[in-house]
Amino acid sequence: MTSLEKARWLSLAVPAALLAGALGSQYLGGLHPCEMCHWQRWPHYAAIALALLSFLMRGGPDKGRSFVWLAGLAILTSGLIGVYHAGVELGIFEGLTKCSSVASGASAEELLKDIMAAPLVRCDQVQFEFLGISMAGWNAFISISAAAFVLWLSIRKPRAA
Repeated sequence: MTSLEKARWLSLAVPAALLAGALGSQYLGGLHPCEMCHWQRWPHYAAIALALLSFLMRGGPDKGRSFVWLAGLAILTSGLIGVYHAGVELGIFEGLTKCSSVASGASAEELLKDIMAAPLVRCDQVQFEFLGISMAGWNAFISISAAAFVLWLSIRKPRAA
């Protein structure tokens, strides 16, 4: 398997695994994501789509390498958001001060009922940690490491046989 193929598979597997963990902790583990948790997920969704495009473009002029790079950059973006989120949790950075909701023509009573039923999740409080590192911290560590490896593999020259 070439370095580019390894990068291609890694750019698909890492965000898929991280999203599986995030969605599993949400829907099976009962951990409700904050707004910044959602921010970290979007680049992973993009990375998966870009990685899949790289598989489709294997026969193209650059063998899909540009899509692998873009997937690697998307993974890196999620990691950088994770650094910021972990910094907010540790009190290094100031977190969000706004509240967000979606109002879709509902009455005031319906909106109040929805707001009161929704779990309040703050971005500056750790809901779960493993080995003293929050989920945002793990996302940052894994995403930045994987992105560096994907990008390195994708530019690596093939070995002479």
